[in-house]
Parts: sequence; structure tokens; C-alpha cells
Amino acid sequence: MFGTLFDHLPLWGDALVGTLVLFFGGGAIALVLGFIVGAMRVSPVPIARAVGTAYVNLIRNTPLTLLFFFFALGVPVLAGTRMDFMVLAVCALGIYTATYVAETLRSGINTVPVGQAEAARALGLTFGQVMGLIVLPQAGRAVIPPMMSVLIALLKNTTVAAGFSVLNLGSIRNNLSEQGENGMFVLLWVAIAFVVLVAVLSWVQRMLENKWRVAR
Repeated sequence: MFGTLFDHLPLWGDALVGTLVLFFGGGAIALVLGFIVGAMRVSPVPIARAVGTAYVNLIRNTPLTLLFFFFALGVPVLAGTRMDFMVLAVCALGIYTATYVAETLRSGINTVPVGQAEAARALGLTFGQVMGLIVLPQAGRAVIPPMMSVLIALLKNTTVAAGFSVLNLGSIRNNLSEQGENGMFVLLWVAIAFVVLVAVLSWVQRMLENKWRVAR
């Protein structure tokens, strides 16, 4: 069992790095795009709300695997050039997860009393200033637990990239099985790796909650 891990440490290291690149790259895109879409969902401008709603409904209701197929097969054709599958996988994960970030943020925005936003607008603040200075700082604190759940789901979704020739923890079983390793032992180590990564995310969640609880 331990030989499955220690006899192939370089491959395990590459797979772990691949998973972390997918997670951090996709997470960065998801957070930035999700905050933009979330703001659009509560915007007073009808066309912004319509675009935000259409984006969320279209992407969130599309299976992630189908989205991967579009990026792996369709985007290179549209771009007219070959593209790195890792980059495409990061984009697919980020764009997909952004819908959940947006909805999580929107639920947090709804917890902020309407009177605060109205008072800020009465003082002459623009919508962007109201969101950036009044609403989002408060909403961000409220959505830490559900947002971390979204990021944990993103971490698990990185394994979908294994079906598109992207090396990560989800694809290492096939690689080691070809070398004669026991597939069950490989899956056990993969499960342990994900348990550790999720535990780290849970620790970050507790740290942020404690920090911002004091700030209040």
C-alpha cells in the first residue's frame, strides 16, 4: 500500500500540483467573475439584472462535463489555434463555479438591511460605491461558510478534468494502473489527499470567521 505512494512520489507530486493549479486558477476566476455577476443580479439596472440572470441560469444548468467538452473541443476551433488543456480546464471550472459564487453572494447581499443602501444612496453614493463600501463588506462576512462550501465543491470538481488529459489527482489512478499498481490503493491515497485538502479549507474558514467576528 505504501509503495503505491512512495514508489511514485514524482507522479503524485505532479498530480497534486495539477489539482492545486485547477483549484486556485478556477477559484480566482470564479471569485472575480462571481462577484461581478452577483452585483449584476442585484443591480438597479434592468439589463444588468437580465444578463446576470441569464448567465447564472444558462451555465449553472449546464452539466460541468458538457462545459468541459465545449472548452476542450469548441474553444480551440473558435480561436483557430491549439490551446493548453490545463488553461481550458481552469477557465471551464472558473466560469462554472462563478454561478454558485454569484448566488451565494446574492444571498449574502439580501441579509444586509435595505435601509443601509437607501441611506447611502441618499447621501449621493453611486451604486458601485454603495456595493463596494456598504453592502459587500457586510455580505462577505455572512457568506463565508456557504462560500467555502462552494470552494470545496470546486476542489472536488477538479477531478472532472481527468477525462480531458489534464494530470491531477483524479487521473492518477489510470497512470498507476498501467504500471501495475493496485487501483484500490491508489483511490485510497487520492481520498486521503482530498480529505487533507478539505481539512485545510475548513481551517481557513474557521480562521476567517474568527477574524471577522472580532472585527465586528
